[in-house]
Amino acid sequence: MDNSAGQKKFATIKDYILSQVETAAWPEHSRIPSENELATQFGVSRMTARRALQELTEQGVLYRTQGVGSFVASPKSQSSLLEIRNIADEIQRRGHFHKAELVQLTSLPCPGVVATALGLSRNAPVFFSLIVHYENQQPLQLEARYVNPEQVPDYLAQDFVLQTPHEYLSAVAPLTDAEHIVEAVLPDELTRQHLKIPASEPCLRLTRRTFSRGGAVSFAYLTSAGSRYRLGGHLTIHPKT
Repeated sequence: MDNSAGQKKFATIKDYILSQVETAAWPEHSRIPSENELATQFGVSRMTARRALQELTEQGVLYRTQGVGSFVASPKSQSSLLEIRNIADEIQRRGHFHKAELVQLTSLPCPGVVATALGLSRNAPVFFSLIVHYENQQPLQLEARYVNPEQVPDYLAQDFVLQTPHEYLSAVAPLTDAEHIVEAVLPDELTRQHLKIPASEPCLRLTRRTFSRGGAVSFAYLTSAGSRYRLGGHLTIHPKT
């Protein structure tokens, strides 16, 4: 089998498994065919079938138990690390319902880390919003966002139940640059309370700083329960000609 034929068979196996999972023909935690069964079904080597299972395991579609087999993993909401997306749009694209719960919207003295990030003086006024984003009635993400009043003077007058901060900021201070830091953290008491998770639940925290033409606009901590959320993306490399 030449390499192109092998790649085609490999892609066919992956597409088949994904189709069975996405249509719920193979429900969550169900055991899927083994490497040998897939190799026989598609007329490929066991190595090709193993590669398809391994990649889907790395992508979080499957999980494997040594000596037992491969199983359908619990679905997690996925966000792209390569793009700045509106969480409400992400949820709705999955065919799910987004709801926002506004916990706090105020002006407060700027903490030191935030002052450095936004180019403000320490303890100068900074706008702050705390929002819980829900997917199908389950709390998905806690958004703690600091906003530069010099860039967005009307931030506190907005209704962030009807629109997300991302939507509003994109309209009034269009994004030109962004910085990301991704960390695995254990939740503090506030996070546990709003995401309804135990103290032992690992979380994924994305720290994001955004810029518009006028300078730094916002600095946000986006925290999600690790069992409910993942980051991913696709990057296409165009070779030089």
